Amino acid sequence: MPAEAPKGENCLVDMESKGGDLFSAEDAHPTGTGGAGILAKLGLPKGFSPSMAKEWLDRRRLSIRPWASFVDQRKFSKPRNFGEFCQRVVKNVEVYNSNYTFIFLGLILYCIISSPMLLIALAVFVGAFYAIHLKSLESKLVIMGKELTTPHQMGLAGAVSLPVFWLAGAGAAVFWVLGATLFVIGSHAAFRELEGSDMEELLMEPV
Repeated sequence: MPAEAPKGENCLVDMESKGGDLFSAEDAHPTGTGGAGILAKLGLPKGFSPSMAKEWLDRRRLSIRPWASFVDQRKFSKPRNFGEFCQRVVKNVEVYNSNYTFIFLGLILYCIISSPMLLIALAVFVGAFYAIHLKSLESKLVIMGKELTTPHQMGLAGAVSLPVFWLAGAGAAVFWVLGATLFVIGSHAAFRELEGSDMEELLMEPV
C-alpha cells in the first residue's frame, strides 16, 4: 500500500520544512559538492551571501540620523574659521556617515537608471562573469599555469565588458558620481552646525 499523503497540520509542517531549504546554500549531496538551495544551484560564488548585504544595509538603516534634522535649514551656518570648518567636517562625517552612505548609493542608482547604456554594460558584465563562473564549475580554468580564482574571473569579465562600458561613458559617470558625492557631503558636513552633545565631546577630547 502506498503511504498516504500528509494531511492537515502535518502537511503544513512538511511544507514549511521544505520551504526553509529553498534558499539554503548548505550541501545536500552525498559528495558534499551539490548544494540544495536555489543560490547553490545558480552556481554563485561561495563567498556570495545576500544575507550579508541585507545585514549591512539594516545596520546602516538603524544608525541613520533623522532626515528632518539632517536637512533642517535653521542648523546651517557658515563656519567662523578654518578650525571650526575642520571640526564640523570631521564630526559630521562621523555622526551622519550612514546618511551620507545612502546619499552616495542614491546618486549611483540615479546615474545608472538615467543611462540605459550603463544598464546594458552592467548586464554584459554580470552575464560574462556568470558564464565564466559556470564554466569554472565544470572544469578548472587555467591561464598561464594559474587557476582563475573568483577575483580573477571578475577581472576577466571586466575586460570582456570594458568596450561596452567605454561606449556607455562609464568613466564620465564615475567622475560625476564622485564629484556630486563630494560636493553634497562636503557642503553638508561643512555648513551643518554641530549638536550640543557633539560640541561637549569635542571639548572633552584631550588636546
